[in-house]
Amino acid sequence: MVLAARVGAVQPGHPVQRGRPVRYRILQGSSGGLEDVERFVADIASMIGGDEGPAAGLFTPGAPIHVARAPGRLDVMGGIADYSGSLVLQLPIRQAARVAVQPRADRRLRVLTRGDMPPGRRAVADYLLDDLAPGGRPIDYARARDLFRRDPATSWAAYVAGAFVVLMREKGLIFDRGASMLIDSSVPEGKGVSSSAAIEVAAMRAILAAWSVNLPGRELALLCQKVENLVVGAPCGIMDQMTSACGRSGRLLALLCQPAELQGDLEVPDGLALWGIDSGVRHSVAGADYGAVRVGAFMGYRILAGAAGLQAGPAGAGRVRIDDPLWGGCLANVAPSLLESRFAGLLPESLSGREFLDRWGGITDEVTAVDPGRVYAVRAPTAHPVYEHFRVRAFSRLLSGDMADAVRTGLLGELMYQSHASYSACGLGCPGTDRLVELVRQAGPACGLYGAKITGGGSGGTVAVLGRRDAAPAVQAIADRYAAETGHRPVIFSGSSDGAEAFGTLTLAV
Repeated sequence: MVLAARVGAVQPGHPVQRGRPVRYRILQGSSGGLEDVERFVADIASMIGGDEGPAAGLFTPGAPIHVARAPGRLDVMGGIADYSGSLVLQLPIRQAARVAVQPRADRRLRVLTRGDMPPGRRAVADYLLDDLAPGGRPIDYARARDLFRRDPATSWAAYVAGAFVVLMREKGLIFDRGASMLIDSSVPEGKGVSSSAAIEVAAMRAILAAWSVNLPGRELALLCQKVENLVVGAPCGIMDQMTSACGRSGRLLALLCQPAELQGDLEVPDGLALWGIDSGVRHSVAGADYGAVRVGAFMGYRILAGAAGLQAGPAGAGRVRIDDPLWGGCLANVAPSLLESRFAGLLPESLSGREFLDRWGGITDEVTAVDPGRVYAVRAPTAHPVYEHFRVRAFSRLLSGDMADAVRTGLLGELMYQSHASYSACGLGCPGTDRLVELVRQAGPACGLYGAKITGGGSGGTVAVLGRRDAAPAVQAIADRYAAETGHRPVIFSGSSDGAEAFGTLTLAV
């Protein structure tokens, strides 16, 4: 099947289609030669007229179907410092989510996800637009969270159907009819490579295409972050959605998270490459460790602001607003030397939520809250984004520098190792990722490997590895040794692909 011809056919032997061949036409866009998109389009066409399984009747013949694609990401540098305003460097990976949307004649939202479902989940979720916007007025985010959590078997649909709530509330869009949606993703869950952001970005991009609305990638990413923060209720930063929306194949997206300022793309120097190795320890951005470290960082920022004489005022229960001409409200903008010379002694190693609230009133973060009954680490979570921002800036300059290769790769690797150690100091390390990093360090430059670090929200997930372009066998050897030690066969992430904005959308008719 060649999509460049803009006409295709699904043969009777297709796993879904059991009748005569189904023909389809590409009305707009292209697969870009991506095999995953071509397979997805063939699957969509095969569903037309099917009468078996949950896909039966999902799409109807004749009406356009809109397809979007968005990749996951490998966090090369920056990670959790994104919520404190750091520069981050992110690589869009080869694995991606694909979403197809077809408007319906009624007001139902029917969402089907492909692939094997974990125990306790159902593959189909159904909603009514009137549940999301009774009387034409969109529900607030708290009610949206309750709606999608009502049935745990379909709570996953919040990442997809939540886009309708956000678009109605933030952009004033009016949806006069429902939609059928198909989700298919090769970005594995729980491995710290942004499976949720890929689905959010692809879903919102396809929904907008179905209603003939175009938004720039940056704006789309910010709206998708609202889906995750406010509808799903997970306190992620912005780097995941921005990479999935705006990344370019084979290049590092440089993003200054203040709040989401694109700094261009960086080339990986000739002769170098990046891989991800999955530790097998499941990561979740909604996990307690990530949330506690994030709260601790914002507690530290509040304490530093007070020590610097910045004015603060109440902004709701447990929250404050700070007039900050020094650092622009971003902890990452504090200079490391200033932290060491003036403020380090003021930061407690840990502090109870009650004591903090009694003295400081609250934090500036809008998506987490201080629990009065909990004790939070403060010093390490506060120091991490200050030093990480410096490390990432140094890393980005080294990538484009002209110093001797051995010196440059040694410095790049050391910055990654420092970042990994800082994660552990915050309490976001784990034995699996520590072991993978140690195996990379042991292999070292003699095997063409220069550095490694835990990625994303930490506490498991994937380790990013920097090495020579020809070091794939060394990466595989590390994965093999890890498998022998732990019994877990790691997924190795390699390769890259364009973000949703560069891919565009594809419209087909069957």
